[in-house]
Amino acid sequence: MTGIKLAWNTDTKNFDLTGGFASKDTTFVHIADNTMVFQIGANPLQDVGASIGDMRARALGVNNILVTDRAHAADSITKIDSAIQRVSSERSKMGALQNRLDHTINNLGVASENLTAAESRIRDLDFAKEMMAFTKAQIMLQAGTAMLAQANAKPQSVLQLLG
Repeated sequence: MTGIKLAWNTDTKNFDLTGGFASKDTTFVHIADNTMVFQIGANPLQDVGASIGDMRARALGVNNILVTDRAHAADSITKIDSAIQRVSSERSKMGALQNRLDHTINNLGVASENLTAAESRIRDLDFAKEMMAFTKAQIMLQAGTAMLAQANAKPQSVLQLLG
């Protein structure tokens, strides 16, 4: 999926998730309490939540960095180090979530392939059963025809002996 956009729709007061989807794909995203919840399985409770902390400069404490003197510069370095740690922590959480979703996608692909293979085996099995029934009916028909031919041949041979 590429080119995905998440935009706030002011008319419906909902987020619109658009782009990058094939017509058969459906994705549901529920956003509550600053957490996005993605449905990742077929059952109701098969979902995963993702939240991203506030990464704005003010929230990270780096919106008023001063380097006018040595004390302010040292304080600014401490603030920047702290901000880098918070950003790195959020990035690692997002990386872990991405890995989990990648594994989920792979597992769902395998499950889909297995389901398709099972359906194919069931269809093939039914086809084989019907083919056996058809072959049996053909053999019975041919045997019946042969028996009728023999039954008709006996009176003809008796008539030839008499006549």
